[in-house]
Amino acid sequence: MQEIFVRQNKNSCYLHIEKWHRLDSRLRVGFTMRLGGVSEPPYDTFNLGFNVTDDDEHVVANRKRLAEKLSIPLQHWVGGEQVHGNHVCIIHQGDRNRGAHNYRTSIEGVDGLITNELGILCTAFFADCVPLFFYDPTTGYIGIAHAGWKGTVRRIAEKMVQTFSSQGVDPAHLLVTIGPSISQEKYEVDDNVMQHIDENLQKKTGIQRGHHRYLLDLKQLNVEILLQCGVIRHNIEVTNYCTYTDDNLFFSHRRDHGKTGRMLGFIGYTL
Repeated sequence: MQEIFVRQNKNSCYLHIEKWHRLDSRLRVGFTMRLGGVSEPPYDTFNLGFNVTDDDEHVVANRKRLAEKLSIPLQHWVGGEQVHGNHVCIIHQGDRNRGAHNYRTSIEGVDGLITNELGILCTAFFADCVPLFFYDPTTGYIGIAHAGWKGTVRRIAEKMVQTFSSQGVDPAHLLVTIGPSISQEKYEVDDNVMQHIDENLQKKTGIQRGHHRYLLDLKQLNVEILLQCGVIRHNIEVTNYCTYTDDNLFFSHRRDHGKTGRMLGFIGYTL
């Protein structure tokens, strides 16, 4: 399967969705790698997250570096608090700079962001959880969601589709890309997680590994939920990247035992 996330050039610090960029040259959509920044170990080098114990000045410097490459100023970025929930916020010009220069100003209680306005970069932060990218070429609406196992079983993917629909987007027109996250072979969970998943979906996304232990495919679970919401399978693409396995490219909360940085998933339009 062809990889949907590609590196623009050998010096790039992020992967981007080239297919979507070709549909609209103003669109900036992608996922950062751990390379090309100023943070020191264990956050080396391109940590974009404030909610770790990295030096905030390093995080801001890394964010400004990316902002320059994307041609969307840091003060135009928007970030949610990311509480592993399913709340979605429609973003407008007045929300710009929330969560951009510090974590305290992030939009409270939100894991999903949607907009159709120019000059805004919707952002979310990851170190194994699933990034969900949305784009409707018909209306221009775009969005991003942070889906860990809690957000996934709380069906944040469905909440995103419902919010798009409330703005006049036809789910059949939505393009969705599932970004780099932990793979099934590296994501072992217990009954506490599996009990929140419908039995039918358990069969499609889980492999029993031992007594009360399972390997869960979080990417596929989100695919199945999107299909239930009217998104067409042909319009859903899934990355091959695994944040746990590809240790030279990505931070991983599970692999690094919680002491690690954060990648940034982003989507927005230049002015």
